[in-house]
Amino acid sequence: MIRLEDVTLFVRSALLGSFSNAAREAGLLPGQVSAAVHRLERDLDKRLFARSTRSLRLTAEGEKYLPFAQEMLAVVAAGAESLHSGDKEIQGELRVAMPSDIGRNILLPLITRFCEQHPKVSLRLSLSDHISDVFRDPVDIAIRYGVLDNNSYVALPLAEDNRRVLAASPAYLAQYGRPQTLDEIVNHHCLLFTMNSQVYDKWSFPENGMRRQLIVKSRMLCDNADVARRWALEGLGIIYKSWIDISADVLEGRLEVLLPQHPGEATPLNLICPHRKQFSPAVRHLHSELRAHLQPITALLQTHPAFKPHG
Repeated sequence: MIRLEDVTLFVRSALLGSFSNAAREAGLLPGQVSAAVHRLERDLDKRLFARSTRSLRLTAEGEKYLPFAQEMLAVVAAGAESLHSGDKEIQGELRVAMPSDIGRNILLPLITRFCEQHPKVSLRLSLSDHISDVFRDPVDIAIRYGVLDNNSYVALPLAEDNRRVLAASPAYLAQYGRPQTLDEIVNHHCLLFTMNSQVYDKWSFPENGMRRQLIVKSRMLCDNADVARRWALEGLGIIYKSWIDISADVLEGRLEVLLPQHPGEATPLNLICPHRKQFSPAVRHLHSELRAHLQPITALLQTHPAFKPHG
């Protein structure tokens, strides 16, 4: 049976970069921390750290397990707090940063309703395609797309099964034709946007256990992903965007999914905090409500007819 204290020491070792630092923080000996992590690896039957005399780094399995371990500890802490706080009212300031498209068109109504339901919550909202630095910028939480590449913050998954999708409007397809292969995409009008000041012009697709990359060009570029979606709706070209962002347009027929036999790259959505202490009751309740709304949307990636290859 997995011990909670072993999970705790695994997480702290990963974030602090050594057993010695984790032991110092916990008031233990480094050998005790090493033994706890070894016990967890035995229980999971997976190696979580690659060890050497000079370094300690997570294995691929360790990187995969870390966010779930963090969520486990956050849930346990929330349960303990609920026993002591009773029906404590949700309150306090929430400083939230999130991407422009999903922020304006999907999450904003949910967050607004959350604030209406909890009148003692104050909100400071930032919508931008510039990736916030949760350690330096004045934000408490950030909602961020992409595979996490930094183990120093705490993350809770919102839509871990989300991925990018190729799409275009019926008007565009009627004028320029429907591409039948990935190679044909580069000959079409593609609509580009910048992410964190970088042009997103390399479109990647998983293929046979590897990554297929298309380098696309466009005469139209914007620094706001929502504008690219609006251009696509006007019939100006093909977009490659998060399914969550364009799901409503596909479901209502304004956009059509292209090449469903070539699933797009994984684009999980996470709620991140620089420190676990910032997972206040307000943050945890907001996470729960957002996740409940987003999960049925990403489930459509498996069930909706748009993702059945055209015969």
